[in-house]
Amino acid sequence: MKSIYVGNLPFSATEDEIRDLFAEYGNVESVKLISDRETGRPRGFGFVSMEGAAADSAIRALNGTQMGGRSLRINEAQERQPRRQGGGGSW
Repeated sequence: MKSIYVGNLPFSATEDEIRDLFAEYGNVESVKLISDRETGRPRGFGFVSMEGAAADSAIRALNGTQMGGRSLRINEAQERQPRRQGGGGSW
């Protein structure tokens, strides 16, 4: 299973719309749109899980396509880097 980053989404995008968009390239395991923790408003990106070959096809076909007047940025999701503790930098 591959995780696909979907960025520059219109704020009006729904999980069903994203699922339908990616389903043309294979079985969509899951869709998760990210919202702001404090306001609950969409952040304009999300993640889609698909099998390897289908994910690769979807990434190639959909990267740069238009949705709601925005050019989508689609690539294989990278592992999230751990946040640094403390935040006190050496200035």
